[in-house]
Amino acid sequence: MPHAPGTFCWFECGSTDANSSKEFYTELFGWSAKAHPMPGDCDGEYILLQQDGEDIAGLYEMSGEMFEGVPSHWMTYVAVEDVDASAENAAKLAGKIVVPPMDVPGVGRMAFLEDPTGAHIAVFKPGEHGGMSAESPFGWSELSTGDPGAAQSFYTSLFGWNAKSEQDAPMPYTEFQVGDRSIGGMVEMNPAMAAARVPPHWMPYVMVDDCDAIASRAGSLGGQLLVAPTDIPKVGRFAVFTDPAGASLAVIQLSEDHH
Repeated sequence: MPHAPGTFCWFECGSTDANSSKEFYTELFGWSAKAHPMPGDCDGEYILLQQDGEDIAGLYEMSGEMFEGVPSHWMTYVAVEDVDASAENAAKLAGKIVVPPMDVPGVGRMAFLEDPTGAHIAVFKPGEHGGMSAESPFGWSELSTGDPGAAQSFYTSLFGWNAKSEQDAPMPYTEFQVGDRSIGGMVEMNPAMAAARVPPHWMPYVMVDDCDAIASRAGSLGGQLLVAPTDIPKVGRFAVFTDPAGASLAVIQLSEDHH
């Protein structure tokens, strides 16, 4: 398996307007896009976003009854050794199976889950497609939830993650680790997010060289800035924006001592 179990192996944008999302990300990051027919009996096309010819993420248009009312979003995938067992365990841990385990021809086996706090995440066992390349700029994913305790219990049990909490920081923050390597984080949703009815969610981070330039360019390309470039002491500088179809994504410029 190219990605160790418990690590993030793929990121995917479900968009209400895949063409505008594709144009946005290729212009913003300089990525290329390669369209393929949807696997199996599905209609439409699946777009592979690439950097230097290597697959780094996916993009598709949400259409049909199953996507009615679903906003544009980015999905985080976790590599597992057994998709079926992971889905069963998620249900036993008070989570929900949103889409049962299924084989995707030419790709692998996957399932979509909901944690006890309402955030969605996917599990994946690579088949013919190994997931994102080792040089992918996607380097982090962060869970925003209203119940960090319940989420921590769920994910540490489901994926065997360790949880490292920083309660003395300006904002309490938990890092999820595979072994001693941090792969993602968790924050408690603030009152403003709750007031805006933002649902619990995972959000990927793209590593960039110039956070301010990317944030500015995102606005000029039709995106909406949600969090202006902000410094995180001893970590770097980050920003959050939506693409023109409404999917939220974060970027981060790591400080020199954090590389």
